[in-house]
Amino acid sequence: MINTSSGVKGKDVQITKEVAVPQDFETAETISRRSSVRLANIRKSSESKRTANDSQLVWFDSAQLASKRPDDGIFVRVINSLYTGIVLYMDNLAELLPAVPSRMHVVLRLRNAAEIKAFRESSPSLVEDFRKGAAARNRSVALSDAEALAELGLDGLLTCFTSYVDDRDSLLGAIDQGLRFNYLWILFRDPTNIPLELVIASLQSTSTVLMKEIKASTDVDDAIVSYGVMEYGAEGVIFSPRDHGVMSEFLARMSQAQSYASLNIQVGTVIESRPAGMGYRACIDAATLFEPDEGMLVGSTSQGGVLCCPEVYFLPYMELRPFRVNAGAVHSYVFNTDNRTDYMSELKAGSPIMLVNSKGRVRRAAVGRMKIEQRPLRLIEVEFSGKERVNVLMQDDWHVRIFSDAAKPLNISELKPGDKILGYVTEPGRHVGIKINETIIEK
Repeated sequence: MINTSSGVKGKDVQITKEVAVPQDFETAETISRRSSVRLANIRKSSESKRTANDSQLVWFDSAQLASKRPDDGIFVRVINSLYTGIVLYMDNLAELLPAVPSRMHVVLRLRNAAEIKAFRESSPSLVEDFRKGAAARNRSVALSDAEALAELGLDGLLTCFTSYVDDRDSLLGAIDQGLRFNYLWILFRDPTNIPLELVIASLQSTSTVLMKEIKASTDVDDAIVSYGVMEYGAEGVIFSPRDHGVMSEFLARMSQAQSYASLNIQVGTVIESRPAGMGYRACIDAATLFEPDEGMLVGSTSQGGVLCCPEVYFLPYMELRPFRVNAGAVHSYVFNTDNRTDYMSELKAGSPIMLVNSKGRVRRAAVGRMKIEQRPLRLIEVEFSGKERVNVLMQDDWHVRIFSDAAKPLNISELKPGDKILGYVTEPGRHVGIKINETIIEK
């Protein structure tokens, strides 16, 4: 049992930890219904749905709440966190809608003809609220009946088509019907992301916003991964944890993914470059491919580092390694997201790392492999405009490079005082990779 009172005054919310039950999706029935899917080429829309939605969408389905009251612990967390929308129903609308902040998108899910009738015959102010909300894009109605939903759309409402996909026909039907509406809500039966890939490919150039419902309320991994399927990902997910621990994990991982602020990459001047003898250096092989102006920040001190160049440029006698940065000696700091650092020697397969381009744009990747070998080393010392000095020890070879001030590769064996390079400076002082305020001298 988890006893928590997050966001609730004066009482505790008792919630039992859920355990996902694995399902066998390879059965005689599913095998007999299996068939390949051929997609149609859909004309591109003039409206950019990604521009209209300046952040990743996250909706919560209120059907998963333990109570229909606005003081429900999970509900309080949803409306005070990064969730961008909430799904309400006719039987909890009156109770919950007044508590939903104006920034959130409200989706009214109608489940049958009786609920459609009840909505149409409800107070004029409610129906008008949903019409006006359509203009502000913060109100919509959801329904699995495409024709009835189209009629609501004719009344000036934003519309969301709900669908369940378990085979080829239901997949194609969901795409075909979903194109008629503002949102397409899909729940997939099977754990594979292949049908999601097919929907993303079909809808990418359209104005229909894709929302994937996460089948298990405990599956944080599926919720996070859905944003990156085929690199483009779904516009949003509908993830509705009933457990506070699961909710905390999801919010933390989403916040982490969204909080990579750009870094202030600066131009520094080389003041010394000389051989430093033998030592162990590491190549960081990332589980991604570097862009031509992208690299990693590495330095010998917590004051800062230089922007090390990946092996994406011509090398004589060998093929390119566009996943690799020949990064420096094993004692080095590797600068990471959230103002953290890692020692080079600590990194291993699966470790998160930060990639930075010449403009300071940040993205995250994982280490695929660390390759540590003994090589001749070269000391490079750089001074920045504020008189900050950083240095790095790297393999002393022509094919190892750092970025020039023009974001071009500089061979470190040819570096000389006065050369301009790209780097990063910050306040010194680290303890187990975390920034701390202390008096420290590093040299």
